[in-house]
Parts: sequence; C-alpha cells; structure tokens
Amino acid sequence: MLYFFYGSDKDTAREKANALIEALRKKKPDAELFRIDTENWNEAKLQELTAGQGLFNNSYIVQIVSLFENKEAKEIFLDRLEEIGASPNVFIMLEGEIDKKTLLAITEVAEKVQLFESKEGKKKEDFNIFSLTDAFGRRDKKNLWVLYQKAFASGAVPEEIHGILFWQLKSMLVASTAKTAGEAGVAPFVFTKAKSFLKNYTEEELKKLSSKFVTLYHDAHRGVHDFEIALERLILTL
Repeated sequence: MLYFFYGSDKDTAREKANALIEALRKKKPDAELFRIDTENWNEAKLQELTAGQGLFNNSYIVQIVSLFENKEAKEIFLDRLEEIGASPNVFIMLEGEIDKKTLLAITEVAEKVQLFESKEGKKKEDFNIFSLTDAFGRRDKKNLWVLYQKAFASGAVPEEIHGILFWQLKSMLVASTAKTAGEAGVAPFVFTKAKSFLKNYTEEELKKLSSKFVTLYHDAHRGVHDFEIALERLILTL
C-alpha cells in the first residue's frame, strides 16, 4: 500500500506524512518502522520491504523521503511500483515536485496521492471547469486527469467536478436516442457537442458509467470511500 505526498510545500507535506505514520503506529504498535532516503538507499532492502513482513505477520511501515533525487533509485522504484502498491506493508512517500508521467503512474497504484503547494508568491489561476467535459467526451483520459488536478488546485470540490462530468454524461445519453435538441430537451450547442462525442463510447458503456457515477456519489456521502480518490480512479478507468 502506498501513500504519496508531494509538492513545493515540503513542510506541510512532511507534517501530513508524519501524522499518518503516528496514526498507523497507534493502530499497529508492533509494526516495525523503516526509513529510506538517498543516503541509505538499497535496492535489495526495497525488495525485502516490499515482499516481506515482520515476526507474527506484523506489517512494516516504510517512510521514503526524497528518493527521486537519486535517478537510479527513482527508476528502480518505478519499476517495482505495482509490487509496492500491492504490498501488505505501508509505504509513505514524501517528494518535492515531480513530472506528470511519474505522477500518473503513481496515481494508478497508490491508495492516496496528495499535492501540497507553497502559497508564497503563487497566484491562483482561473480555471474553466467546463474544459473537463470536452476531455471526458473525447475520452481523453490523460488530459482529463491533468484537468482534474488543475480543477482541485483552483479550489473546486469533488461534488462540483462530479456534477459537471455527470451532466455531460447525461447529455450524451439523451443525445444518443434523440434526433433533435428539442426532442432531447437540451440547448442546440450542447446537443451537437454531445452527438459528436458518441463515437467515443458505446451506449452500453454510457449506461454503465451512469450507474457508476450515481453509486460513487452516494457511497462517498455514506463514508464508504474518499470522494476525491474514488472519482479520480473512475476517471483513470475510462
């Protein structure tokens, strides 16, 4: 299991990571704690901690700090990413700013990914949340995921993003069975765009996605899962 904290606000990210470690140690007081950084990096040790467990099957807690500053260590870690994500041991990783390709790979296997950006000298950019609907309609998973991250950075909340994507999905569903915008009950521009997106999804896929969106919303509000993480994972399955 992997928790990944990153960004330019290293102090806040470190506090969050340390708080998680303390919470885990309270739940599992017998779990052994290990720390890996660029100074004590060892491929064999990483392999051992990924696959192994302590005495009496107590899992390890592995704190990894700024490992990606070592290019070789980063490559090996990413090669073992799926194993780390599936490991019975808990990996809590703290990094600075990272490239999008690496972030996407980590997001696909991590239990949680959280960005911490320094607010000093940084102006919040305006973000058009409707840009998400075009990427969703085109089934451009990579761009949709990037826009998803930007939406949160601009202050959007999961309900807002879920709502705008579900609106686009419903527009595509009604457009699939209607001949005109009037029959569909939507604006001509919305109808035309929804029609153009239908080539990217089958009707069955749209119906299944609709069911997933509804279930995700209700489960998140019942506390079954974290809304932000669950919505991100749904996006990554497109």
